[in-house]
Parts: sequence; C-alpha cells; structure tokens
Amino acid sequence: MPMDPAQWIDVVEDKFKYQLEHFVIPDHYEKDVESILIPHGLIMDRIAKLAQIITSEYDDERVVVCCVLKGGHQFFSDLVRYMKKALNRQGRTLPMTLDFIRVKSYENDKSSGQVHISMTEKELHELKGKNLLLVEDIIDTGNTMKKLLETLSQYDVKSVKVASLLLKKTPLSCGYVPDYVGFAVPDLFVVGYCLDFNDIFRDLDHICAISETGKTKYSV
Repeated sequence: MPMDPAQWIDVVEDKFKYQLEHFVIPDHYEKDVESILIPHGLIMDRIAKLAQIITSEYDDERVVVCCVLKGGHQFFSDLVRYMKKALNRQGRTLPMTLDFIRVKSYENDKSSGQVHISMTEKELHELKGKNLLLVEDIIDTGNTMKKLLETLSQYDVKSVKVASLLLKKTPLSCGYVPDYVGFAVPDLFVVGYCLDFNDIFRDLDHICAISETGKTKYSV
C-alpha cells in the first residue's frame, strides 16, 4: 500500500537549501553541487525511523531484503543495520535474508526508457513464495519500479514492498508511490549519499542538488 504523504518528510527547496560553507564538502565537489538539500545526520535519523516502521509491519516470516544497485546500496546498508535492532509485529527481531539486483535506466540525467535487470531466470524463480522488500535510492518518474514490479509479479512472490529513501516530486511521475518513503524531494537532479551522476558523487555524504557545472563536467 502506498505510503500516506503525511508520513514522509516533504523537502521544500526554499526551506531545505543549506549553504555549502555550513557543512563539510569534499574539495573536488565544491563547484559541482549547488546546495545541500538533506544533511547526512538528518538522513540517518530518518532511516532509523523508517526501519522501525517497516519492521513493525512484518510478522515472524523471513523477509528477503533486496538492494537495488548501485544507488541503493548505502541506504540498504544503513536500513538493514537499523532493522536488525527493530522489533516486528510480535515484538521480536525480524529474520532477514539479503539479496541484490541491478536495475539500470539512466544515462546522464535522463531516463533511457528501458529497464535492464541483472537477475537470471533461475534467481527470479527462487523468489517464489517469499516476502520481498526492495530497497531503492530514489523513485523518479516511477516507470522503472513499475516495470520491475511487473516483472516480479510473474514469479509468484508472496509479497513485495518497496522502500525508497527519496520520492521525486516531478510532473513526469506515472503516479507510483512506494510503500515506504524517507523524503519527497523537489524536481531536481540530486546526488550524494550514493546517488550518482554517471557514477560520480557516490562518495558525498549529504544529498545535494547538482550544479550545471557538475552536469557539464561529468556528462558522458
């Protein structure tokens, strides 16, 4: 079930536009990002809360927590770390299995319109009867996730839920909203906390808006 917007943090650009000089930014990115939208500390606190919410909605059955690579790996790592300490609906720790899937749809700052999934047929069939939690870094138009979910629906997965750190507020959205959302962000191309621009900026702790200089510098 899509998360109620009242349950996520709505990042409004005018209010969540921190100056670069107020935080630690790697020297090599000083001209490549415009502003900080979500500082690292706020990201971590929100993930801790999401972990509590997610875990509390599961029973004792094992959950396959599946990282959508590459961008989702930092969120996945931190989310799982907090979920290990959280309690499920029965007040017990949640048994989990970890898995990974690579889904690619972007070149530069535009969606290619095609979705490439790394799992083999054998690996997909092994999901039959399991509870699957997909962990994604950002839902942009929603088309990539919709296509991924359509693919997974063919393999008799018992349940599929999606946790996304970010949900972009874009007029290009297909209307898809995941089960769990950390922050709703403005219609900007955001980088940092392992969100990338052509594989650059994954080493930036904060979530930032990329500058035009950054786009030009790292375009392929």
